[in-house]
Amino acid sequence: MVVLGGGIIGTSVAYHLALEGWRDIVLLERDRLTSGTTWHAAGLMVTFGSSSETSTEMRKYSRALYSRLEAETGQATGFAPIGFIEVASDRDRLEEYRRVAAFNRYCGVDVHELSPREVQTLFPLARVDDIEAGFYVKEDGRVNPVDVTMALAKGARARGVRIIEGLAATGIAQRRGRVSAVRTQHGDIRTEIVVNCCGMWARQFGALAGVTIANQAAEHYYLITEPIRDLPPNMPVLEDPGCYGYYREEGGGLMVGLFEPVCAPWKVAGIPEDFSFGELPPDWERMTPYLERAMSRVPITAEVGMKKLFCGPESFTPDLRPIVGEAPELSGYFVAAGLNSIGVLTGGGLGRVLAHWIVHGTADVDVTAFNIDRLHPCQANAEYRRQRTVESLGLVYQCHYPARSLSSARGLRRSPLHDRLAAAGAWFREVSGWESPDWYGEPGSAPDPGPLGWGRPQWFANWAREHYAARNQVILLDMSFMGKFMVQGRDAGRCLERLSGNRVDGAVGVVTYTQWMNDTGRLEADLTVTKLTEERYLVVVTDTMVRHAETWMRRHVPDDAHACITDVTSAYAQLNLQGPGSRALLQQLTGADLSNGAFPFRAAREIDIGLARVLCIRITYVGELGYELYVPTEQAVYVYERLVEAGTQHALTHAGLQALGSLRLEKGYRDYGHDIDNTDDPYEAGLGFAVNLQKPGGFIGREALLARRAQGPRLRRLVQVLVKDPEPLMFHAEIVRRDGVAVGYLRAASYGHTLGGAVGLAMIEPKTPVDERYLSGGEWQVEIAGKLYPAIVSATSLYDPEMKRVRA
Repeated sequence: MVVLGGGIIGTSVAYHLALEGWRDIVLLERDRLTSGTTWHAAGLMVTFGSSSETSTEMRKYSRALYSRLEAETGQATGFAPIGFIEVASDRDRLEEYRRVAAFNRYCGVDVHELSPREVQTLFPLARVDDIEAGFYVKEDGRVNPVDVTMALAKGARARGVRIIEGLAATGIAQRRGRVSAVRTQHGDIRTEIVVNCCGMWARQFGALAGVTIANQAAEHYYLITEPIRDLPPNMPVLEDPGCYGYYREEGGGLMVGLFEPVCAPWKVAGIPEDFSFGELPPDWERMTPYLERAMSRVPITAEVGMKKLFCGPESFTPDLRPIVGEAPELSGYFVAAGLNSIGVLTGGGLGRVLAHWIVHGTADVDVTAFNIDRLHPCQANAEYRRQRTVESLGLVYQCHYPARSLSSARGLRRSPLHDRLAAAGAWFREVSGWESPDWYGEPGSAPDPGPLGWGRPQWFANWAREHYAARNQVILLDMSFMGKFMVQGRDAGRCLERLSGNRVDGAVGVVTYTQWMNDTGRLEADLTVTKLTEERYLVVVTDTMVRHAETWMRRHVPDDAHACITDVTSAYAQLNLQGPGSRALLQQLTGADLSNGAFPFRAAREIDIGLARVLCIRITYVGELGYELYVPTEQAVYVYERLVEAGTQHALTHAGLQALGSLRLEKGYRDYGHDIDNTDDPYEAGLGFAVNLQKPGGFIGREALLARRAQGPRLRRLVQVLVKDPEPLMFHAEIVRRDGVAVGYLRAASYGHTLGGAVGLAMIEPKTPVDERYLSGGEWQVEIAGKLYPAIVSATSLYDPEMKRVRA
């Protein structure tokens, strides 16, 4: 196999592939190792700061790897565990870091909260009169990125990897949708697997093979001072996002690194092929205000001479997450790029994760957040990258408020109802590039979200009104962003049956909730399949899984099968009518009989709504009687207008994604990529009811599930968590404790207006069987921003557990 790119990511991937036992590995570097962006990386080695378990574990692994590589290879890495301090300079950052610190401690990072005086004791040059606290990890520190890369390369060579410098790949040969060779000026290297670790060139090289890699280079700065007399030795790395800066010793002086809130993309049209060990001319006029702000935290940096203001390119992605995994466009084409300036501190762990993925066929950590197939081709457009990158670099140091929505590169994907929803008072947020209502203000006026924060937002009452309308009357949700596929052909049912854990090829006119698993029995998708005719099926998936689901289907349809898969997402608007009043409203507009006997739960039929014909499916994602209407796009405005007009007699309320989230979490409905992921099997996720182990022909993953069941009681389980106190809010990553012991964390959370408190779904892993006795036998608490709150934990839904309202 061939790895492309000789930076820290490429050498880490090659090293870990060899560690997995693979020997026939070639790494190609167009110039010299580290010559892209690795050579000028700042070299921070920090485990604190992420609320992602995957990212935190990759950081921990990287730190451990860099500390032992010298003993293994004889090549120093420059790892110095001098410590790391994150400064909270306002109350909002203090809340964020306390939340993150609790989660990081759960993951095994030894984080300590410091007073301002304690911060100054460790970093005497810092001004601390305006800070709230510091968060200190003694074992963190710094490395030399070039030395780490050379150590990884040396370790890879020792295990048989051939590293060739000065030889660029010029393209990828393909055969029947799979990689067949890597092309170079000296001939082809035959291979079925290639890994694009080309850093800021990854997008350009990927485009040669038709692979979408939406990363973009931007200017990235750090300042190096002249030597400082009597510089205190071994000061920890200091980071103050509020001042846009990080600070560490460099050459007897200090390095002041910057992540300014508004950045400058570099070479949007394409990175020069011959750019190597390159620097960019600094933009003094643009950067001076940010430099002054950063230097104010450590005043001596403004008093001593400035040795150098360095500017070099780093690449960033649309959502500030890495781009990793097998490309949906081409089998055998893997990518590890777009590290958003944390390539060094995650590089060791990322190499291990991707190597495992390639060798074993599946990842052993949650990869839903950074899988390459989450992104869409339009996000690689030049204008999209130009606009989004301006914002994305600055997000590194922004306070990560739960309600924050990106503001750049907006308006690209709009529902046919967009203008109507805006007139109804919608506040839009981006959903996989779509503009989707988050909540509604007053019709005819511009909604005001108010300031971002960790407490109840200004629009909390609007959200509650929408939530209660779903429980008591009827709401209208525009869900057009959901992915929709038409699967057709004489073998369509057989192919979908093989993919699905549930029985989907049954009676015509029935929708089935199901999961798709891989050979290990772990989840690959969570979706519905509706059988429309004997040879026509509608598959509906969440917005983030559109390309993943399509690729999974295409790669598992046998070559001789007669089954055609078509993405019809844009062909149909999806309008959801939900709530106890939904039947009465819809019945007023159609001649179809919607009575419970004639149109039961899970029924799917084409009905008339005035002049229009729509597919009506009786199903819910909010825990109430409700219907999903799939409307041809050109008829969507007409159907919407009829619904709204009739809705005046039924107290119809427009509702957004905030209400959808709180309603579904009260009911305990799952969302793949948020509260369930590729590390779970359906039984651990509480979805065993949707698995039919006895269905004829079986399904992918059945044997693994049977083997796991035979091993005995399950030691991990997704459960619903409700905080008894109505005041605190949960969002994600809050720690769940049983009898004082941390046993898991919230994967997704919202506010349960009906239940009267924050509610969410948590995966608990107590290393003991998780059954009803365990759940009911202990005292449960949730840690929220450093405080403990009593909680209720349940394996069954806390709202309408008998499904009476859904089946009414």
